[in-house]
Amino acid sequence: MGRVTERRRVVRIRGGVAGARPDTLVAEEPLEMRLNGKPLAITMRTPGDDFALAVGFLVSEGVLGSEADVRAVTYCEGAAQDGSNTYNVVNVQLAAGVPVPDITLERNVYTTSSCGLCGKASLDAVRTASRFPGIADDPVRVPAALLAELPDRLRAAQKVFDRTGGLHAAALFSAAGELLDVREDVGRHNAVDKIVGRALQAGRLPLSGAVLLVSGRASFELAQKAVMAGIPVLAAVSAPSSLAVDLALETGLTLVGFLRGQDMNIYAGVQRIGLPGA
Repeated sequence: MGRVTERRRVVRIRGGVAGARPDTLVAEEPLEMRLNGKPLAITMRTPGDDFALAVGFLVSEGVLGSEADVRAVTYCEGAAQDGSNTYNVVNVQLAAGVPVPDITLERNVYTTSSCGLCGKASLDAVRTASRFPGIADDPVRVPAALLAELPDRLRAAQKVFDRTGGLHAAALFSAAGELLDVREDVGRHNAVDKIVGRALQAGRLPLSGAVLLVSGRASFELAQKAVMAGIPVLAAVSAPSSLAVDLALETGLTLVGFLRGQDMNIYAGVQRIGLPGA
């Protein structure tokens, strides 16, 4: 299993003075995900929670809806040329009766740490029907004042970021602001997949009544992952994309961006946010 961080020697200049010292970097390694033994996707990720990452990815792809859909998740032995296990290849075996998607060259996905949708044939290919279509009817309500507190709570839980400064994070909160889970990864989409995958493993999908907070921007893919997991509220400390807003409006997702201190922009689903003075 790879390490979450690695040490490298650097030359640091501070106050006009140069000096050599070791520096802590976030680890980045490829993870190949296989479905029933067939290659499906490759992502660059921070090692750790690999099984959750793989099943969370399959939730966002519409393949999995509950832990009962999974027969086994294993690292693939003999992944290296010498037959050793690299711990960088994970196979998800579906339970009997679970439909297997058609894995073709067109369907095959290559993801990077900044974009989880590279290689998709078209935008329509990622508008997958959710297993949990009732997101628009989720009655959860979150006060704006409570939302404003969540970024600080997320930041306080980012242990690896404190040592490296090079990680994205995703956190799952209850409507009362309780921190339910937090994951860090070099890829923002990986951090969300790990959150969703851990929820599937624990039998907690759909994540009704929950708030997903991400440390960066809210892209279309992150909005889609929230919808596919049945999460009604997605908040980001940075900007959303236009497609993320479109998807939120289409599906009933509440989307909040630029969540910084008491300031925020509500792009969709304002009825779930308790506004100041309301």
